Amino acid sequence: MIAQELLQPTSIAVIGASNDLKKPGGNMLRNIISGNYKGKLYAVNPNEDKIQGIQSFASVSLLPQVDLAILAIPAKHCVNAVEILTKTKNTKGFIIISAGFGETEQQGKEWEAQIAKMVNEVNGTLIGPNCIGVITEHYKGVFTAPIPPFNSKGCDLISSSGATAVFIMEAGMPLGISFANVFSVGNEAQTTVEDILEHMDASFNPETDSLIKLLYLESISDPKRFLKHTRSLINKGAKIAAIKAGSTDAGSRAATSHTGAIANSDMTVRALFNKAGIVYCNSREQLLSVASIFNYKKLQGKNIAIITHAGGSAVMLADALSKGGLKIPEIKGADAEKLKSFLYPGSSVSNPIDFLATGTAEQLGIIIDYCEHKFDNIDAMIVVFGSAGLFNVQNVYNVLSVKLEICKKPIFPVLPSLINAEKEIQNFLKKGHIHFPDEVVLGKSLSQVFNTPEPASENFEMPDIDTVSIRKCIDRATDGYLSAEETQLLLDAAGIPRVPEIISSNKVDFLKAIETADFPLVMKTVGVLHKSDASGVVLNVINQEEAAIIFEQLMAIPAATAVMAQPQLSGIELFVGVVKEVGFGHVILCGLGGIFIEVLKDVSSGLHPLSKDEIKKMIQSLRGYPILKGIRGKEGTDEELFIDSVQRLSALVQAAPEIAEMDINPLIGTPKNIYSVDCRIRIEK
Repeated sequence: MIAQELLQPTSIAVIGASNDLKKPGGNMLRNIISGNYKGKLYAVNPNEDKIQGIQSFASVSLLPQVDLAILAIPAKHCVNAVEILTKTKNTKGFIIISAGFGETEQQGKEWEAQIAKMVNEVNGTLIGPNCIGVITEHYKGVFTAPIPPFNSKGCDLISSSGATAVFIMEAGMPLGISFANVFSVGNEAQTTVEDILEHMDASFNPETDSLIKLLYLESISDPKRFLKHTRSLINKGAKIAAIKAGSTDAGSRAATSHTGAIANSDMTVRALFNKAGIVYCNSREQLLSVASIFNYKKLQGKNIAIITHAGGSAVMLADALSKGGLKIPEIKGADAEKLKSFLYPGSSVSNPIDFLATGTAEQLGIIIDYCEHKFDNIDAMIVVFGSAGLFNVQNVYNVLSVKLEICKKPIFPVLPSLINAEKEIQNFLKKGHIHFPDEVVLGKSLSQVFNTPEPASENFEMPDIDTVSIRKCIDRATDGYLSAEETQLLLDAAGIPRVPEIISSNKVDFLKAIETADFPLVMKTVGVLHKSDASGVVLNVINQEEAAIIFEQLMAIPAATAVMAQPQLSGIELFVGVVKEVGFGHVILCGLGGIFIEVLKDVSSGLHPLSKDEIKKMIQSLRGYPILKGIRGKEGTDEELFIDSVQRLSALVQAAPEIAEMDINPLIGTPKNIYSVDCRIRIEK
């Protein structure tokens, strides 16, 4: 838990304080003073008796007892200062803003370890080093600007980067976004993002605490703990949006399966966020847009009314919403015609509702009332209203302000005229509202919020599988790819249906075995990883004579150890796979199979263990989902069987966590059956 001395200190000492406000220690002290800190405040500087009116001590050893120490001195001096503070001053809260630690060299990492050890020994809390500090209701412990006024119902912000935290606050404040607690964790030498989330989870009170948590993450040191506390917070009523930086590089992993080649850290992070119910953001702009959406009533359905006097903005917004899966339904009928009678000639009410550049505040109020009370096919409204500089729009914004309060359906205000309507926007914000300066960013963000699933349940049943047989197979296996026989055993034990196979390295035995087979057959080389690339797959083998010739061709391929024959099935080619990610566990993927997995990369990912509801959402989020349902006269596949196959794969890796990579490609789906056709499993103990 986070030490109370860090959160609500009765005394603070700024080590390295200065009268020079251009120095971090100087600005830190000024911010604490100007933030009206109520406790005892001390400064440490060997060259000054008073700093900014505060008593200054020549050394740390001369300080009285102090709850919180903020260090703004060179890294090489911090170890000694912390030792004195922990051993003689009963200090349990520490913020080290100094750089020059683990981010630069090995010596810095050693200093971090020494400091963390000393803080742990007194059950204290260390934030940093290499951070901007902390803001709570009780003190403004940062050396940067701007410092937002504390609002207990504003956004809590946790950031790996101090500069990014500043940029987020700086960009959020003009939108009307307010902030509560801010934690810049820096190098996380002792206190991690997970530690802060655990504290917020354990102490969460929905009546008094911030309901909105914004995260900027450069690492997730403990994904399982991160999941536990974010999911718990969201289940308690909090809303969380996060950026995970550095999540698009697949790194230097030498992937040998389709799953390994497709899976990357971004996909893994998305799977983690989806399981927790966190809204995934890819920029500060989107993070703040999502935070703004969180401050309004929750969107309960997909149908949006666009209300505007700017046709171009309406088109761009409609495109953004549609691409995100939201709908702009047509508005028509008697009520629509009645609404049109209140508007100027040339106005359109079909949706978007365009009431022209000359539209009035009264007309806006009528439009909103119709959308609220008359149009049942509308779930929310987006109002885009700026100014061409011809007239004052204050009355329009006043009406909008009132409707935001009284309407049950959410209304999202886009106020793009940051210059022409600057004063009117500021008056709108003073009433406690938040605005969106860009309609496309709002459209994308609103779709992302709506499509983010609720936290996945932890209570669900996994399919029954033959764990005993699975463990026997895994325990006797060695690292690397399993043999075809071992792979078949695991599939059978997991209850994943597979196509009957004949495997042999002996031509005579092979031909005898296929005497009773149902032709045509598919023949494949065994032992070669990428069979298609090596011309190791032959389709439509119609008789034994042809099979004999192809057998010899396949065995002649370098690395071939045997030949496999299977009945040639027709149906939709599907794909399921799994890859083990360090710290995260197993990530499970599903999508269209065959060459589509390589060309389209239309896959969904989920974090093991997976419930049927999670898998269903994964499958239905695929762009190719209409193909699975059947399209243009072609039969689809049984969705429930597909869901069951994916969950059985999740059960398999639960029984055999040594599985590092696995893919079934293709998995042939028909309206009544699903069969595994080609499967590879790599073990890593």
